[in-house]
Amino acid sequence: MQIFSPLEQFEIVPIFKLTGDLFTITNSTVFGLLAVGTTSFFLYLVTTQPTIVPNRWQSLAESLYSFVFDNCIKDVLAEKGNRYFPFIFTTFLFILSCNLFGMIPYTFTLTSHLAVTFGLGLATFIGINIIAFREHGLHFFSFFLPKGAPIALAPMLVVIELISYIFRVMSLSIRLFANMMAGHTLLKILAGFAWMMLSAGGLIATASVFPVVVVVALTGLEFAIAFLQAYVWVVLVCIYLQDAINLH
Repeated sequence: MQIFSPLEQFEIVPIFKLTGDLFTITNSTVFGLLAVGTTSFFLYLVTTQPTIVPNRWQSLAESLYSFVFDNCIKDVLAEKGNRYFPFIFTTFLFILSCNLFGMIPYTFTLTSHLAVTFGLGLATFIGINIIAFREHGLHFFSFFLPKGAPIALAPMLVVIELISYIFRVMSLSIRLFANMMAGHTLLKILAGFAWMMLSAGGLIATASVFPVVVVVALTGLEFAIAFLQAYVWVVLVCIYLQDAINLH
């Protein structure tokens, strides 16, 4: 009997190559483009001919818009954050699309790879620092020395604050990567276990009802986590933006 690893679903597989080995289209590339294309097409459809009484798709788009604006921009950044809303909303939709595409059987979860989440987190981190220097100039470095701290402790506090600040990239990327990878791995293991019990026949096949029920429940939980992780990502980005803008 051939045994498949639950980690096979995370393998990056080349689909075809262009110009020898210089440029390769992989499953990661395809699902990244698919997430961007699907999200763009969805927003195009709901904004091209809006109706006074929103239809279902328009209501969904408006609900997502209001959710991100009220819970991220309005509550965290206030009026100063309005200019950053397009970036926040776009990031939320992209991560959410990648997470939801990964819930479809035999697809690829783009956000289950640390390289992808780290790249997105690093690009966001660099952008936040550019905003901070544009807003405050060299005064931004005062962020690394807490107000009222003793001068004698300044060298140690600055190092600690700097390390904590740099690790914001890891906080963003590892949280998303670990949650998506762990959840999909658990689903794969339990689904394989249920299939093995069902294939055995007899009383064992009857007992397979329990792992099947668990898989169904975990699938629902994974859909919730897919949405929650996209939300957590943009909330953290808004908190980091607030620090960059207000030097908290």
